[in-house]
Amino acid sequence: MSVTTIIFFLAVIIGTMAITYSAAKQTGTTKDFYAAGNRLNGLQNGIAIAGDYMSAASFLGIAGTIAMYGFDGFVYAIGFFVSYLIILFLVAEPLHNLGRYTLADAIAVRFDSPWLRGIVACTTLLITIFYMLAQLVGAGALIHYLLGVRYDTSVLIVGSLMTFYVVFGGMVATSWVQIIKAILLLTGTLILSLIVFARFDWSFSEMFSHVSTITPLQEQFLQPGNQLHDPLETISLHLALILGTAGLPHIISRLFTVKDAKTTRNSIYTATWVIGAFYLMTIFLGFGASTFVGYEALKNVGFGGNLTVTLLADALGGEFLMAYIAAVAFATILAVVTGLVLSASSAFAHDVYSHLIRRGVASEKEQVTMAKLSSVAVGVISIWLAIGAEKMNVAILVALTFAVAASSNLPLLLFTLYWKRFTVGGAICGVLTGLTASVVLVILGPTVMHPLIGLIRAEPLFPLTNPGLVSIPLGFLGAVLGTLLDRPDPDAEMKYQRVLFQALTGIRVPPAKKTEQESA
Repeated sequence: MSVTTIIFFLAVIIGTMAITYSAAKQTGTTKDFYAAGNRLNGLQNGIAIAGDYMSAASFLGIAGTIAMYGFDGFVYAIGFFVSYLIILFLVAEPLHNLGRYTLADAIAVRFDSPWLRGIVACTTLLITIFYMLAQLVGAGALIHYLLGVRYDTSVLIVGSLMTFYVVFGGMVATSWVQIIKAILLLTGTLILSLIVFARFDWSFSEMFSHVSTITPLQEQFLQPGNQLHDPLETISLHLALILGTAGLPHIISRLFTVKDAKTTRNSIYTATWVIGAFYLMTIFLGFGASTFVGYEALKNVGFGGNLTVTLLADALGGEFLMAYIAAVAFATILAVVTGLVLSASSAFAHDVYSHLIRRGVASEKEQVTMAKLSSVAVGVISIWLAIGAEKMNVAILVALTFAVAASSNLPLLLFTLYWKRFTVGGAICGVLTGLTASVVLVILGPTVMHPLIGLIRAEPLFPLTNPGLVSIPLGFLGAVLGTLLDRPDPDAEMKYQRVLFQALTGIRVPPAKKTEQESA
């Protein structure tokens, strides 16, 4: 561990702590804690969304996959990028107008069911914990490899910092950590991309022709099928990536941090441009690593290609640039897990405790206290699970995260917004069907069942690594069948019109009170 690396890492920690100290002065109410007081503008929130979304898997994993497999690596980037079009066209503005802090808030405008709110909150907790575990396990392994710190110590450091940010700074601190992280990430990626492009005399044709000759794949390097051999696997992966993002709780919660729907739309515009620019630059990172680090060197280092960018930085700029990129990767992990902790604590403190246990009568101070306590609990549980999951294949957790989000949350959200006949029974059935199908198919698939390296040493009963191709239609089918078999709500027309009006205008219409005769 060099002095330069220590300085960069300390700079990240001290800087983020200073942000949290400043944010703590602005976090006194539940609105401040959960939604940054709706004070972010479109540019700030858009950059924060991008910072929340561009995880270590994107920064390190995609570049490594491109370096090893060429075109197939960029397939992941395409799925991540296109997913924001779904959010922009179908979800962002209506969801902002309906909700306050969580997905369950938006759904409750139409279905004021304690059972449904509880199920949605539990699904949110599962998704965030799955994703957080993947990030923490990856963080522990990466920091252990780069800095020589023990795995459990690495996880403890990251977990403690993420909990500190949320408890003391809430959404304000989380947002600014993500904004700073996004700027650092884009800066580091741009510097590396420009250096790589300069080495090819600023010529795209020379870069593409060169990489098609230096790897063992030769011209096939620029063709599909090097990693994703099965077309069904490719389709299933894309479905999960494109549709799953709209159901991720930590992305949904960012839609409530601005004042109106127009600003929400501008946030998604900004996030889309930032994310698109970043994923385009991963081509330069991957091609540069293939050229200046070498295919065999990348293969021998191992670690799933996740050291590709740091090795490229070392090859192009030496110790200083490598230390900066390593610190950026550290900041990336911190920003993402902080957003996940906040989403999980919001689901428990706001949806479960405030609405289900206290039935909406908890004081402002009590809600903020419970939110902070639940953040600590989520942090401790996540650290404990991540330390125990050191040898676990994080691909299982990532597959579960996007599959559950796309199979359970997305049908619920779309049918609530756009299907008049939809009932609370259909909503519950759809969420449970999508959740069950995702979990069962991942367990029966090759990420868990494998005769040599699986958690279950047997031939897989389901052929696909990502179950989205089957679980997503099942989630929608469960919602449809549950609705058709459920007894129609006599007030369904009135409730849907109220939801539609609020989704389009942002004007909250209180539910109509029943007369004594109707109640009788």
